[in-house]
Amino acid sequence: MQVYQSSPWRKLLSPWGNEDTQQLIDILGRYDVKATFFVVGDWVEKYPESVLALHEAGHEVMNHSNTHAHFNSLSADEIIADVNACNDKIEAVTGVRPTLIRCPYGEYDDHVISAIRSMGMEPIQWDVDSLDWKEISAAEITQRVTEKIQNGSIVLFHNAALHTPEALPGILDFMIGQGYEVVPISEILLTCDYYMDHTGRQCAAE
Repeated sequence: MQVYQSSPWRKLLSPWGNEDTQQLIDILGRYDVKATFFVVGDWVEKYPESVLALHEAGHEVMNHSNTHAHFNSLSADEIIADVNACNDKIEAVTGVRPTLIRCPYGEYDDHVISAIRSMGMEPIQWDVDSLDWKEISAAEITQRVTEKIQNGSIVLFHNAALHTPEALPGILDFMIGQGYEVVPISEILLTCDYYMDHTGRQCAAE
C-alpha cells in the first residue's frame, strides 16, 4: 500500500478512566496524529480537564451518549434527550458541539439511526476492535490491528486500557510505514452521494 492511498486509516478512541489520557495525547502528538475521542457525558463531568486537553491538542471530541444506555431500548425522544445532554456537556468545555456519535455497546437499529440523524448528527461504527478492553497484551493488540486493518478502517481503542499506550507506537509505526494517513473521522466521511455496501462502508455513488 502506497502513500497516495485515497482511503486513510481512521482511528477512534473511547475514554473511560483517566489514567493515561495525557500519555495517549503525548504519543499521538509525537506522530503528529489527530484522532477522534468519543466520550460519555458522565466522563466529561468527571474529567473536564482531560476533555479540554484533548480538544486543545487538536483531537475531535465526539459523543458516546450521556450515561452509556442501551439506545435500542429507548424511544426516539429519549435518545435525542440523552445525546443532547452529552453534547451540551462537551460544548460547555470545548466550545464545539459534536456532530458524530458512537452508540453505546455498538448497538443501533433503524429507529436509533433515524433519531440521531434527525439531530443533524451521524452515527459511527468501527470495523476493527483492538480488544484492548480485554487487557490482552500489547503484542496481541498490535497483531489484531495490523492484521485486520485496511483502507477506510475505523479502529476501536479505549482510554485506560492496560496495554494501549504500550501498543500504540508500534501500530502507528506500522500503519504510517504502510502508507496509511491517520485522520479524525469527520475528515474521511463522504458528504457526496454515497451508498453503504454489505460491510457498512461508505462508497461514493457513480
